[in-house]
Amino acid sequence: MAWDEWEQLKTQAAGRESEQMQLNRVPDEGGGGGGSYGDLTTSESDLAKIGSNAFKLFNRLYDEARVAGPSSSKAAEDLKTQGFELGGGLAHVAKRWDEQLGSLRDACSHISNHMRVTKKIHKNDEHYITGQLSSIATLDSGFDERVGQPGEKNPIYGEKKKDEKDKD
Repeated sequence: MAWDEWEQLKTQAAGRESEQMQLNRVPDEGGGGGGSYGDLTTSESDLAKIGSNAFKLFNRLYDEARVAGPSSSKAAEDLKTQGFELGGGLAHVAKRWDEQLGSLRDACSHISNHMRVTKKIHKNDEHYITGQLSSIATLDSGFDERVGQPGEKNPIYGEKKKDEKDKD
């Protein structure tokens, strides 16, 4: 492929992209959002609420949603022993219910644990960044405090002796 052909293909691709919807920019005036732009932010209380609600749902699913499982399984077995094919279908539904309930509970548990871990990680990051910035501010302020007049030589180094000047 020649360089000119490559450039032509790039130009055509750029033309096609400009005709399509753009997602990587700020919407035009009046479009979407609450009017403020910037980074996504969340507080620890937001994360705690999400984690708490996921944990509550996890417990409620165990207490309330699994009640149907044992009775459905028993009914399915009774129907099978009486010769009804509906028993097999009900057994299949009861098994799938338990599987889906387990998946949903796992997801709630994952969300709850993730929020707890996320909160802890970001709290530790915040402490680290705050410490780094405050130490930089302390160091920076040290450069602004002057003990003597600027430009004076430090007497500790003294004057060079005449024979040392000649060697340089």
